[in-house]
Amino acid sequence: MKKTVFTLTLLLSAALITAHEFWLQPGQFIYQWGEIINIKLLVGENFEGENWTGNRNSIQQLHLHLSDATDDMAPYIDTTKGDSLQFALYDEGTYMLSYHSTNKPITLEPAKFLEYLKEDGLQNAIDYRAQHGETDSIGREYYQRSVKTIFQVGTKTTAAWKKPTGLPLDIQPLLNPYELKKGEEPKEMGFRILFQQKPLSNQLIKIWHRVNGQTTKTELMTNAEGLVRFPVSPTGYWMVSTVKMERIEGNPEAHWQSYWGSCTFGFQ
Repeated sequence: MKKTVFTLTLLLSAALITAHEFWLQPGQFIYQWGEIINIKLLVGENFEGENWTGNRNSIQQLHLHLSDATDDMAPYIDTTKGDSLQFALYDEGTYMLSYHSTNKPITLEPAKFLEYLKEDGLQNAIDYRAQHGETDSIGREYYQRSVKTIFQVGTKTTAAWKKPTGLPLDIQPLLNPYELKKGEEPKEMGFRILFQQKPLSNQLIKIWHRVNGQTTKTELMTNAEGLVRFPVSPTGYWMVSTVKMERIEGNPEAHWQSYWGSCTFGFQ
């Protein structure tokens, strides 16, 4: 019986790896004054996702950032529908919603763990496991999510998009994306990646762009200042994502702690 349960755990964990991006997805990214805003928490791949199946116990932070305030939205999430958050805003401006999850454990058999580490550019963990004879060992990990979405109400842009979030892994645009206007040529945007409020250098960053049901993905590395730059067109949906992995010492339940970050915005 124990062997069966253990095997099932590995299979479920492996399934998570094939659909591991996690992001906040508004029903649309640009709203009118007073319009109902619906935001889902999605897990998936290729910017195609399914409703997150967590509950309020999985939430460390769910904050709506306004220009002059920050509201706690955790009490309002509708777990009976999976993960819907619905509200209306009556002031025009740029808004940001940030989510930080509690820690969750995951266990992967060695080949799947190595595949996951390679896919997300976690060379530090690959090298450590090789140097310490752990490449053929089960991967035991805690993971948590640090994600946010930036959306627009009306035409007036405001500065809430650049407010500090307190997320351990934070993807910060250097420009309000809603300064871009439909029909304009793509414009280079910079994003700073911070881990524990410090720039994260030499970090693999994935850029996802979904337009008319088709997704393209670009991979870049941050520079010494934790920055990446790439052209952004005011079309479709955009997501910037990354994963940070750290070694845990002296914990029998997990050898690694990962942080999964994403930032979404869009023009539909």
